[in-house]
Amino acid sequence: MGILEYNLQREGFKTLTAQTGKEALAFLDRDPRPDLILLDLMLPDMAGTEICRAIRRDDRNRKIPVVMLTAKGEEIDRVVGFEVGADDYIVKPFSVRELVLRVKAVMRRALPDDEPTKSFTFGCLRLDTDGHRVWVDDSDIDLTALEFRLLTTFLSRKGRVQTREKLLDDVWGYQADVTTRTVDTHVKRLRQKLGPAGDYVETVRGVGYRFRDRPDEAGV
Repeated sequence: MGILEYNLQREGFKTLTAQTGKEALAFLDRDPRPDLILLDLMLPDMAGTEICRAIRRDDRNRKIPVVMLTAKGEEIDRVVGFEVGADDYIVKPFSVRELVLRVKAVMRRALPDDEPTKSFTFGCLRLDTDGHRVWVDDSDIDLTALEFRLLTTFLSRKGRVQTREKLLDDVWGYQADVTTRTVDTHVKRLRQKLGPAGDYVETVRGVGYRFRDRPDEAGV
């Protein structure tokens, strides 16, 4: 047993380890499915980014949070990791304690709220928080858990400017050693997925982002 697996188990997690990408994808064909995936990008048979893409393409697994582990710390590597659907990105070397804390933060974000069903309608955008579903012009939009949390945060604060630092703290759930480009990457991806409703999220130059106060302000 490796030190990482040992420490996760000591924190109460049940672990399942795969040595190759092919083995990892085979695990995902079984039930029950994991609550979270720790994905090393440097695997012997295939790139971790390709595994993440495969996870996000599969309806059965696309909602499972993915935390990437990598020795590549350049900003472009982080951006690519988030663009293929990672929920967090941790650069080696890292402390086991930090990783455990960040795993717990990602899992807290992925847990369903105990609040009663809430639905929001904003112009052509409709959102069901309890069902974790989003529609634009009656078309079902698939969002990752983090993208959904980002959207609901914007909606709950419409008309108010949100700095990148504030979004990192509130949406990601911790003060991470990542650049604010992380927020930009996710907002860009969210806008693309929302199509015409993406115009509801406006950039406030030099400050951050703001969800428009009224849908007609965006001309949608």
